[in-house]
Amino acid sequence: MSKYLYVYHGGSMPQSKEEGERVMKAWTDWFGKLGPAVVEGGNPVGMSNTVNSDGSVAANGGANPASGYSIIEASSMEDANTKAKGCPILARGGSVEVAEIMQM
Repeated sequence: MSKYLYVYHGGSMPQSKEEGERVMKAWTDWFGKLGPAVVEGGNPVGMSNTVNSDGSVAANGGANPASGYSIIEASSMEDANTKAKGCPILARGGSVEVAEIMQM
């Protein structure tokens, strides 16, 4: 089994306490379905900076800013992609970037 980094992009913030509870339940349910494949559930992240090759810093998060991350175990990239298709951020207009974590 390999480890995969899920980087979440986009999505929308809940507009009420009730909506927030529904969103959190969707995430908890999804992680529950993934079971032991969840290595690290991760967290949401705030707005990021981009350090460019010339040393300048842009405080804009780049073209597609990250909104969170998780680390998942999967048997292959295809398996990791399939697992990502159940991610609740997709229902909120976001996306999941999937990358294999290389063993060094």
